[in-house]
Amino acid sequence: MVTNYENLEKNIVDNLELINIIDNNELELLTSEYENIKNKIEELEINCLLNGEHDRLNCYLEIHPGAGGTESCDWASMLSRMYERFFQDYDFKYEIMESQKGDEAGIKSITYYVKGLFSYGYLKCEQGVHRLVRISPFDSNKRRHTSFASVTVTPEYNQNINIDIKESDLKIDVYHSSGAGGQSVNTSNSAVRITHLPTKIVVTCQNERSQLKNKEIAMKVLKNKLYEREIKKLENKITNLKGDIDSINFGNQIRSYVLEPYKLIKDNRSGYETSDVSKVLDGDIMKIIESVLKRKD
Repeated sequence: MVTNYENLEKNIVDNLELINIIDNNELELLTSEYENIKNKIEELEINCLLNGEHDRLNCYLEIHPGAGGTESCDWASMLSRMYERFFQDYDFKYEIMESQKGDEAGIKSITYYVKGLFSYGYLKCEQGVHRLVRISPFDSNKRRHTSFASVTVTPEYNQNINIDIKESDLKIDVYHSSGAGGQSVNTSNSAVRITHLPTKIVVTCQNERSQLKNKEIAMKVLKNKLYEREIKKLENKITNLKGDIDSINFGNQIRSYVLEPYKLIKDNRSGYETSDVSKVLDGDIMKIIESVLKRKD
């Protein structure tokens, strides 16, 4: 026979279990809400930092290997893979405007057109020289090598900009597009290379089958580069007027990727470090970018 005491004890236990369930649910709910609010605050903070005149614009990202032949060409290829995965992870649309394979491995150059809100604002943090230290896969003696590659990022400026380009200042070459082979090979001279003789700026485009379309896109990129050049000239004048002896030098090494004798990626501007090199080379670079945006100059 169950006593009243036993019933009371059972009710108390049941109620305590119910309270625990409610408390756990509330705790999970509060934790979830906290994480959501925290993420929104961090997102808002980054958006506040992306307040430059051109930060919201689409952009062009170029990768070029430094001295070192095959080693540097392979490093440039690794960087291109890293950026493509980053684009995919953050829903940036991209097109390869031109690419040139290395003689033995890797790439000699590659240019991306990247579309998406704040694509320039984020990717401008990648402009500069990237340094790699590793055991060379091309060295039979398994020695450690240092390779360099440069990344250049240019915003897609408003196409109403007033840049006068004379036909006489242009050298236009057409050639066969390089492709993956088979049916994708373009057998006509559709690829276009334009050299602006006064500034020696060279732009190429080969991603369209039409020579006319490739020329149109290449001229658009050239216009952007000339506009950026004029902006930098104006910025230099302002800097000189201010008497500021410090200048931005994009030739400086901005980041090191060390794979041997230890694993470490360090951004030289923000001081951000991580030993998870595989994750970064697989495109997880947003934390590094954010550290650069948040740094105190």
